[in-house]
Amino acid sequence: MMQVISLLVENKPGALLRVTGLLSARGYNIESLTVARTLDPELSRMTIGVDVEERLRAQVIKQMNKLINVLQATDMTDGRSICREMVLLKARTRQESRTALVKEVEIFGARVVDTSTDGFVIEATGDPEKLDEFIGVMRSYGEIEVARSGAVAISLESKKLRLQPPVPTRASGSLAGNGVLNG
Repeated sequence: MMQVISLLVENKPGALLRVTGLLSARGYNIESLTVARTLDPELSRMTIGVDVEERLRAQVIKQMNKLINVLQATDMTDGRSICREMVLLKARTRQESRTALVKEVEIFGARVVDTSTDGFVIEATGDPEKLDEFIGVMRSYGEIEVARSGAVAISLESKKLRLQPPVPTRASGSLAGNGVLNG
């Protein structure tokens, strides 16, 4: 079963390698992976779609939360969340099919972003199943080429992000003999 995992990670070299290494070491195939910086340039958000047996999903999240650079790993599979993906599709079609193709594009809420004598480049966003259906319809109009972004997800839950505070260093204050920070 496809598990959608959202991770908040430190934006540092090796963070992506550690996460993907954990999954590949356990024999899990990554179906989708997106990574981008958050509003805080020191943090990145990863959304990973991975094929994991349902009984092992909680274990995968626990293992991810133990990784260096991972601040929070959350299973978005069954919770309240929004999951979207983008597709860029190049459709080569005959002149007589173009009007019907554009109508299909509008029905799916997609948009034509470029046109040429050969056909169109179309942008579509939505849940992965809707995009699979869109691609299937576009195949009926002729030769297509597809580039998919991978899924991004955000939780609709009201709980706040709770991160561990950083470990104090001598530069940020003095440590007493008992290890307690005295400001």
